[in-house]
Amino acid sequence: MLNIGDYARHEITGQIGQVIGYGHQILHGVYLTTLKVRASNLQGVDNQKRFLEDVYSAWILAESTEGSVALQA
Repeated sequence: MLNIGDYARHEITGQIGQVIGYGHQILHGVYLTTLKVRASNLQGVDNQKRFLEDVYSAWILAESTEGSVALQA
């Protein structure tokens, strides 16, 4: 389970950021948990922070090491 403060990587886009909250989405009558993430590696965005939200299953745990964010193996 990803917790608030953890770093997560989106499996499809590869975007990495810090989990800041949870949400939900109802799709075809099914309640899905989402993660709200403050993106930290967006290209083409001049030092601006952007927020992303997608279903929980689209994110995997990443960890911060020595000032950079690396995928946890």
